[in-house]
Amino acid sequence: MSDALASPAAALPVPPGRVLARGATVLLVMGLAALPFAVQGSWIYALGITFANAVAVLSVSVLVRYGGEVSIGHGFFAAVGAYTVAIMEQRLGVSLLVSLPVGVALGVVSGIAFAWPSRNISGIYLAVSTMALALALPELINNAASFTGGYQGLYVAEPLVPGLSMSLQRYYVPLAALVLVALALGQFRRSRQGMAMLLVRTHPAAADAFGTPRVWARVAVMGISCGVAALAGCVLAFASSTVSPSGFTLWTSIFFLVGSVVSVYGLSLPRALVGGAFLTLVPQLLSASGAWIPVMYGVALLAVILAGHFLPRLSARIRRQGGTA
Repeated sequence: MSDALASPAAALPVPPGRVLARGATVLLVMGLAALPFAVQGSWIYALGITFANAVAVLSVSVLVRYGGEVSIGHGFFAAVGAYTVAIMEQRLGVSLLVSLPVGVALGVVSGIAFAWPSRNISGIYLAVSTMALALALPELINNAASFTGGYQGLYVAEPLVPGLSMSLQRYYVPLAALVLVALALGQFRRSRQGMAMLLVRTHPAAADAFGTPRVWARVAVMGISCGVAALAGCVLAFASSTVSPSGFTLWTSIFFLVGSVVSVYGLSLPRALVGGAFLTLVPQLLSASGAWIPVMYGVALLAVILAGHFLPRLSARIRRQGGTA
């Protein structure tokens, strides 16, 4: 009895809908893990890039959900991770096992370093500030050509697991990163720190009364978001086998934001996959459309946004009508 009183949440039954969602996610991951044995060639490569982009989508969604802010510069922090992996392999000869934690740490540090001076701005002003990072990034990379390889970029070819096919490694490593990030964000959502950040976003005065400073929350959520973006950059460099300035332009940051919008800012694995697939697979499927690609891409984006807006309302209305019938 005392144990139940000490942790009332543990005594509450898990809603059936949540159990079904978890089961569906497990089945989805199992299906994705078995997929390389059913498809070959370019699809393995494209799906690896999809998983990496899904992690980048999660990084933007974290900032929106917990910070209430929009970033148009997360490509900068993804580049921090990607170039850390490439430079450490080229200069030190180390694999992703060593360079990935370094890249994530640098992403967190760079996010905090950006968040602290900009802690008192928000909304469109913060978005424009992040956009400045994305605009400056290609020039920064090219001016440090002795380390970054300049326009030609750098190759990432060191295997994580010697003896295993690189095509499979470039598929499973981004998938594992996506699963781990989704699990970590799920735990964070139920943690005291996660609840405190949500309280700061929705009720800043109440958060101050409970001793949670707004500045701390803003800096912390930016550090977490940028760390996830750097992780996305690490696995994106590994999955694509190369990094170059053309891969981290302003459009990269805009596409990350678009993927987050398509996923309705969700932090679950299936929603992140929807955003990552929209960024990676939709252009590939529309590649035969020629000059109509931007138009069809915009129409597809609009359709997804409208569906995400109206379908929940429609399902709620159907449930209400069913209850009154």
